[in-house]
Amino acid sequence: MAQSGIAAAAAAEIPEGGRHDLRHDLSPDAPEIENYSEGEGAFGYAHSYETGSRLDGPGIRVTLFLSGCPLRCQYCHNPDTWRLKDGMRIPLERVVTRLGHFAPALRSMQGGLTLSGGEPLVQPAFSRRIFAAAKSFGLHTALDTSGYLGDRATDEYLKSVDLVLLDIKSWDPDTYRRVTRQDVAPTLRFAERLAAMNKPVWVRYVLVPGLTDDPANVEGVAKFVAPMKNVEWVEVLPFHQLGAFKWKELGLDYPLVDTPPAPPELLARVHGQFRAAGCNVR
Repeated sequence: MAQSGIAAAAAAEIPEGGRHDLRHDLSPDAPEIENYSEGEGAFGYAHSYETGSRLDGPGIRVTLFLSGCPLRCQYCHNPDTWRLKDGMRIPLERVVTRLGHFAPALRSMQGGLTLSGGEPLVQPAFSRRIFAAAKSFGLHTALDTSGYLGDRATDEYLKSVDLVLLDIKSWDPDTYRRVTRQDVAPTLRFAERLAAMNKPVWVRYVLVPGLTDDPANVEGVAKFVAPMKNVEWVEVLPFHQLGAFKWKELGLDYPLVDTPPAPPELLARVHGQFRAAGCNVR
């Protein structure tokens, strides 16, 4: 019985489920992200992992959602990934072992591993070592990031990343700050750096009626991205309310509670703006 209990605890070290599951206070003693020092990345904090994803890069993928994020996006559907203490503290060895079990199937389905969050670059040593392990298994790798902490992704780090899913949340600095409480400049610098090194990128733009839908704002992102030959796709993601229950359960004031989904005509207009600028959009 004792052995079974140990095995169950070990299995729980990587929370299986997905991006829409609520997780909180799994590691109450974890520090705030501003005070976090991860050392060599032998341990890290994770929200959950999801198998069979078709949303986070090419092929069929495993997506691991890491905890910790410096942004406070108004439309965030994973506010339970903002703090390290809401995730589970897990050893790198456990992550690599589990990934190794999935690797043969992922290779056969032309898929791979995506690290999302939260923001994986809150834990650069931990995430770098996971990516390196994934490459050793022959897997495609993708980093889902806001780019705000892009300076933490060294050139050596990016050698183990095949694709960057870059969330450019706004072009207008005031809108970006209203959306995220942070500055847009670090994200744009990271985008330019990725372009200079010809690192494949899919740009993601969340379309929120009344917040990110201003034509001039969309035009700014489109004209910035269009000349970048490394940007393979712009993905326009219509706002949804799937994470609203998390804000309520966590006692957070949800500012978009009355915001409707983006209507088809708005989505078509924004697609048209990106397409007219010369972007591949979907």
